[in-house]
Amino acid sequence: MYEDMRWVGLRWQEGPDCGGPYAPYNQSERLEYYRNVFHRLKAGGFLYPCTCSRQDIRRAISAPHPEDDEPIYPGTCRTERKSGSEVSRGGPAGQTNWRFRIPDGEAIQFTDRSLGPQTFVAGKDFGDFVVWRHDELPSYQLATTADEEAMRITEVVRGADLLRSTARQLLLFRALGWRVPDFFHCPLMKDSTGVRLAKRHDALSLRRLRANGASPAAIVGGWDPADLDKKAGAE
Repeated sequence: MYEDMRWVGLRWQEGPDCGGPYAPYNQSERLEYYRNVFHRLKAGGFLYPCTCSRQDIRRAISAPHPEDDEPIYPGTCRTERKSGSEVSRGGPAGQTNWRFRIPDGEAIQFTDRSLGPQTFVAGKDFGDFVVWRHDELPSYQLATTADEEAMRITEVVRGADLLRSTARQLLLFRALGWRVPDFFHCPLMKDSTGVRLAKRHDALSLRRLRANGASPAAIVGGWDPADLDKKAGAE
C-alpha cells in the first residue's frame, strides 16, 4: 500500500513507516490507550453489556438495512435502568460485547465539508453500536474516535459510505468531552455499471492499473469508468 500511494505521488509526514510526534501509529500498539477510553465510557454509564451474536441479531430484525452499514440493533440486551451489577458484569474478557446506548430519537447533525448538511436520527438510521468487542479489541468506532483525539486530527477525509459512522462517532466525542474535527466525505469511485470499486467485487487495484499501463496523472485526475472495464477485459 505504501508503494502504491507513493507511486501516485502521495507524500506524508507521519505514519507507521516514518514515525512522528503521536506515535505509535499501529493500532495494535495502542490497545492500552483504547482500553482506558473504554473504561471511561463505561464509568460514565454510556455502555451496556451485550451477549447477542450476529446470528441472534439477524434473527431478531426484519427491516432491511443499507448494504454498506450494520443492521440496527433491536435492543435485546438493553436495559432502561443501569444498576451497578448490570454495568459491571462482563467486561473486555469473555463473550460479552459492550454497546453504546444511543439517545433514541435525537437528530445527530453535522455539516460535511464535501456533501453539506447531514442529519441522522438515532434509533432510526442507526442503533446501539459496539465499542468494545468480546475478543478484547476496540471497535472501529471507538478506535478511530480515540485516535483522532490523541493525534490532534483537525480534518477527517474518508469515503461517503462512512457518513453514518460519523454520526455514531459524534456521540462518542460528546460523551468524552472531546473536540470534534471537521469531516470531508468523498464520493466513492464506481465502475461503468455503478458498482463501487471494492475487493469483494474483484475491482481493479492500483497495482493492476499500474501493470496495465495507467499513469499516476490519470488516476489522480480521474478516469472514465468504461476505460477500467476495457483494461480489465484486456487481461
